[in-house]
Amino acid sequence: MTNELEYNSERSKLIIPEYGRHIQKMVEHAVEIQDDEERNKVARAIISVMGNLNPHLRDVPDFQHKLWDQLFIISDFKLDVESPFPKPSKEMLEERPERMTYPQNFPKYRFYGNNIKRMIDEANKFEDGPEKDGLIYTIANHMKKSYLSWNKDSVDDKVIFEHLRELSGGKINLKNTDEDLSEASELLRSNKKFATKKPAKKTHRPRSRKRH
Repeated sequence: MTNELEYNSERSKLIIPEYGRHIQKMVEHAVEIQDDEERNKVARAIISVMGNLNPHLRDVPDFQHKLWDQLFIISDFKLDVESPFPKPSKEMLEERPERMTYPQNFPKYRFYGNNIKRMIDEANKFEDGPEKDGLIYTIANHMKKSYLSWNKDSVDDKVIFEHLRELSGGKINLKNTDEDLSEASELLRSNKKFATKKPAKKTHRPRSRKRH
């Protein structure tokens, strides 16, 4: 009995732990089968067992593709069987994905949010004219509103214009403009309109007792 014990240190590494040791042993056995027909038969049986772990998905084509890919991965790509889907390669699995582009972040002006920067970038693409001017002042007013949400006191329009110039890479400069932004009181009033109202408290009336 002692000779039949199998210690973890002697076992092969679990390639996909979610499927457990028994599935991996079945795959390792399939790899060793010499007869092509028998090996393919066993592979399909293993796919069926793997699918039973997620019975609601086992017949979905995309999920079937995933199961076959995982079967080849568990075999360390040594299993030679006919698959209804293109066989994955070890090189494809080890290939590094392209680096994701993270949204730009401006720690100095977090209160504006990343959407403001995207709006400014779009405004820079517009041709000069009334439409671009209107968009720029809309952005500037929104920046002022966001600033006031962070700083309840007040803010000079020149501060907003300077931030706008900096965030636009110097392409939008309202420093010498004669037009003023909306008043702080007006912007703060609009903020209050969109504030969530607390639900009214329900008053419980005492039930009237019936006289017998």
